[in-house]
Amino acid sequence: MTDAEKVAQARALLDMPIFHKLWDEMEEGAINACLYAKATDTETESEVRASRAAEARAIRNFRSKLNALVSEANVSRKGAPA
Repeated sequence: MTDAEKVAQARALLDMPIFHKLWDEMEEGAINACLYAKATDTETESEVRASRAAEARAIRNFRSKLNALVSEANVSRKGAPA
């Protein structure tokens, strides 16, 4: 896949409202699970919180990377001066 194809597909994703809605819901769910963590038989509350916080960070990182990919493509590239 070329860089231009990646940018085009990233733009297509970002243009879909359902994409944002689903990721918003997943992020909100991870944050709520982190805040209201309950210990399970095999994990402590801090372990549950840590895993849910990692999930929320991963979601944010993915969205940031996607936005950066599109933003970088929007910046006009100029060659170095001779």
